[in-house]
Amino acid sequence: MLQSWRWFGPEDPVTLAYVRQAGATDIVSALHDTYDGQSWDLAAIDARKKTIEQAGLTWRVVESIPVPQKIKLLGNKATHEIAAFKTTLRNLAKAGITTICYNFMPVIDWTRTDLRFVAPNGGLALRFDPIHFAAYDVFILQRTGAENSYDATTIAKAEAYFSQLSVPQRDQLEKNIIAGLPGSELHHTRNGILKAIAAFNEIDTDQLRANLIAFQKEIIPLAEEHGLRLCLHPDDPPFPLFGLPRVVSCLADYTALFDATPALANGVTFCVGSLGVRADNDLTAMITALAPRIHFAHLRNVTREVNGGFFEADHLEGSSDMVAVIDLLLKEEARRYQLGMADWQIPMRPDHGHILLDDRHKKTNPGYSAIGRLKGLAELRGVMTALAYKVNRNNTIN
Repeated sequence: MLQSWRWFGPEDPVTLAYVRQAGATDIVSALHDTYDGQSWDLAAIDARKKTIEQAGLTWRVVESIPVPQKIKLLGNKATHEIAAFKTTLRNLAKAGITTICYNFMPVIDWTRTDLRFVAPNGGLALRFDPIHFAAYDVFILQRTGAENSYDATTIAKAEAYFSQLSVPQRDQLEKNIIAGLPGSELHHTRNGILKAIAAFNEIDTDQLRANLIAFQKEIIPLAEEHGLRLCLHPDDPPFPLFGLPRVVSCLADYTALFDATPALANGVTFCVGSLGVRADNDLTAMITALAPRIHFAHLRNVTREVNGGFFEADHLEGSSDMVAVIDLLLKEEARRYQLGMADWQIPMRPDHGHILLDDRHKKTNPGYSAIGRLKGLAELRGVMTALAYKVNRNNTIN
């Protein structure tokens, strides 16, 4: 597998020189300063690619082109925004960048309630606590109808938690949930997120899925024409938040999309952490079913908690069998190699590493500190190396 590393551009505290020292060969990046449905300029793409190549690395994967909220609301009726997205795809193809990760989560991107949770090993991890989230939704944000999203026990626990928070603690909880995370254009104020949520009042699960399918029917033919692989990231977490629908959370969700638009260019970012939050997601069965469409992999792990929450675990620990996942992905690579596919290797990257050692005292992007991901990549590389004895030098299974 191609060992990749997410890099947020020249302002990233983790430099390209550090990425090389970590042993990665590939960069996963985006033009993070181009949002609001704008198309990415070819010259800017080429300049970013040149910067990466001058550091001795390769840029093959984009993560991600933001999908404007208007597309999620209107589907193929958002003609201006879809046209801009298509222009970006064409320009990426011209630059030779062929794998594009994107998501279709309305209003908010990946969401956590705690960005510095003390994990069992003493490192600092990302965590989602459903009681804390309900406390924010019902008692701080005071979203209309929020109480209908939770059972009475959850609301009682949320109220008890809210009542013991100081004002600074309430502000920090709000910042953790809505202030914006690295790689996302979604930076909300309290009034702003209420307005954004209200825009989806008439959009249920069926309508959001229909809008996603309509969008894919616009972009997948273009991807096929230009040799691009589009890979849809699952919802994170894979269940509704703020009463908003989720449509990319399980195998049935993906199957519905691929039944509607079956081209292999319509693919998956297989995120072990996101999908592994749900105990009913059988990850090995999902890989078996989706294998030809897995164009990119996020190899991170989470520990599920009894209250429905979770925290980011070490890459080889947590609730999902990472070794089994990697074994299946290596077998899929071998199958592609045997077919003579030029792009038989699957790009992967470690994700959401813990804040460890002296990174605790440095400026870091939440989930993207250097040492935690270095540790994660080393562990994943070790698993891949240990499993390599099953594969001969021609990448065919013995």
